[in-house]
Amino acid sequence: MIKKKILVVLGGNSREREISIKTGKACISAIKRLGYKVEKFDPKKNSFFDIKKSRSNIIFNALHGEEGEDGYAQSFFEHSKIPYTHSGVIPSMNAMNKLTSKKIFIKNKIKTPLYEYIKKKNFSMFKFIKKLKNKKFKYPLVVKPNNEGSSIGVKICKNLVNLKKNIKALFKIYDTLIIENFIGGQEIQVAVLNGKALGAIELKPKRKFYDYKAKYTKSANTDHIMPANISNEKYNEVLKIAERTHKILRCRGVTRSDFKYINNKFYLLEINTQPGMTNLSLVPEIASYKKISFDKLVQKLILDASLNK
Repeated sequence: MIKKKILVVLGGNSREREISIKTGKACISAIKRLGYKVEKFDPKKNSFFDIKKSRSNIIFNALHGEEGEDGYAQSFFEHSKIPYTHSGVIPSMNAMNKLTSKKIFIKNKIKTPLYEYIKKKNFSMFKFIKKLKNKKFKYPLVVKPNNEGSSIGVKICKNLVNLKKNIKALFKIYDTLIIENFIGGQEIQVAVLNGKALGAIELKPKRKFYDYKAKYTKSANTDHIMPANISNEKYNEVLKIAERTHKILRCRGVTRSDFKYINNKFYLLEINTQPGMTNLSLVPEIASYKKISFDKLVQKLILDASLNK
């Protein structure tokens, strides 16, 4: 039997490049252990148009962030006619765009924090502050980029002075932002694989919130509680919400949905179509609790690789 060749696409140009490389390396090791031939491809060093030349049987998408999980890379994978892992063009685009995903959540009666979308072009701070008062937003408020992952650029603002300062700073980097009510309570994240929820983990960050450092550095000492410390009824409820969200957005492979749980209610913050696969990542940890090894998880993603999704 001829071994299939898998092209692991990693690195890229986003602010999550470093994490993508870690994800890619971990997956390459697993793919080798599974007995496949493997090559790596970094879009920062090569053009996406060169993917076709690799003559690979399957693309394993290990990219994170901009150009990796917003439909951009996926459109090249479709163009190359090589089956690929994770979600397709439109689901990736919709999940990565916080405004679009929030509209989809609300349309489908999935609770998400009260929010406002702002654009750098023609932005008036005076009109915006007036709108916040009219819509009954309460401090602390969260300000974050509309198209970014791994909590990059997320700021918690305790007052108006803080909010103005952070909006100005973020507008130097991003064109569009989301402002939303800060939701306290428990941090719950759910992994869904091939349409079925694997489980829900609770995170207790030692930092202000589950930010980039809390996610990716051991020194942050974030407590991981698996399964999440909630009642069985609520545990099953959050799994169902994550499954529904995965289905509504037409996601494939694996996703991770991020929730806040307070006053007996779950608020969905976002759904990630390219969750991390590093040694500190949550999806492999949740899968492990369900007796799915890292290698088996990678194998399941490979078996789900397809086109036109």
